[in-house]
Amino acid sequence: MDFEFTAEEKALADMVRKFTEKEVAPFYSKWDRECKFPRNINKKMGELGLLGSSVSPDKGGMGVSHVAEGLITEEVSKGDCSLTMSTFVVGHLCAVLLEQGNERIRKEFLEPFLSGDTIPAFCMTEPGAGTDAVAMRTRAIQKGAAYILNGEKSGITAMMDADIALVFAKTDPDAGARGVSCFVVPTDLPGITRQSYEDMGCKGITRGSIFMEDVEIPEDYMIGQEGTGFKMGMQGFDVSRILLSLEGIAPAMVSLEETIRHTTQRIAFDRPLATFEGVSFPIVEHISILEAVRLLCYKGLWMRDQGMSTSKVAGMVKWMAPRFSTNAIRDCLVLHGHYGYTQEFPLEQRLRDVMAVEIADGTSQVSKLVVQREIFGREYLPYNYRNR
Repeated sequence: MDFEFTAEEKALADMVRKFTEKEVAPFYSKWDRECKFPRNINKKMGELGLLGSSVSPDKGGMGVSHVAEGLITEEVSKGDCSLTMSTFVVGHLCAVLLEQGNERIRKEFLEPFLSGDTIPAFCMTEPGAGTDAVAMRTRAIQKGAAYILNGEKSGITAMMDADIALVFAKTDPDAGARGVSCFVVPTDLPGITRQSYEDMGCKGITRGSIFMEDVEIPEDYMIGQEGTGFKMGMQGFDVSRILLSLEGIAPAMVSLEETIRHTTQRIAFDRPLATFEGVSFPIVEHISILEAVRLLCYKGLWMRDQGMSTSKVAGMVKWMAPRFSTNAIRDCLVLHGHYGYTQEFPLEQRLRDVMAVEIADGTSQVSKLVVQREIFGREYLPYNYRNR
């Protein structure tokens, strides 16, 4: 067993760390206050090859391992854990799909995404179809050499800034998951309107809804074959959920490091706060738990690189990471006293941002269902047992 990153992975992490310290971390609060997506940073990430980094070189990517993809996500998340939800988590889901597209899709949409010139949105969730994604009502009807889309997608990350939307729609409403197809939809087409959300966190990557009314797209904007969209879309979640988990762990670990420094310097009752077990023991517990979950994250990414199934590991870390990370950040905020509750410190923003991880890419409850399926078997899932 080898728990060491390769020399190439270490060099990549070091490069991303320096980039984050200079270009990302100093502006974390600014982007939150302005509710503005930093397109200039997205472009710089594209120039460095960080966007869609696991896309094969012959299709424009760096072709890095999923472990390296995790390191990129973790390092940038230390500076801004909301930005990475769009650039690397949603970015991974979209890259997986665009890479499987035809030559026109790769030329028109994959290349600009990899270069950082465009922002993609992954549009599967609907008002009545979140966890139960197959219940979606958005329709795509073929009309000659085109498809006509009608429907609504909701809760979409970076929807208000997205240049393209990867939309999942029913092409055969009676075929269940096998009746779902995936389309690339430019967001400036006639018939598209968008509405923003006032979220408590992740304000720089404004979520929203997209409404499609008789939106016409060429038939070759479909990714893959008709009816294969849902299967292709789900393939990316076993990696994106692990990336999300690292996104939550990174700011928690930074917060703990800051709190260690604070408690060793803050004097109360003539001694440093760190000498009180009521202060030091919780920090020890948080670091112990988060180190364990982080290790499981990288085990999962390594497994994926070896071609193994990572559904169980992804489900495990996806419910643990945001829960334990928010617990840690909350304690760090309290240990900073009344200063920690102000916006002068990044703790309150990290707490708001990391809470989103518990919902994104499937809630903690659905993550546990995935683990239940892997441990007990599909026949013991509640909806399968009911339908016996």
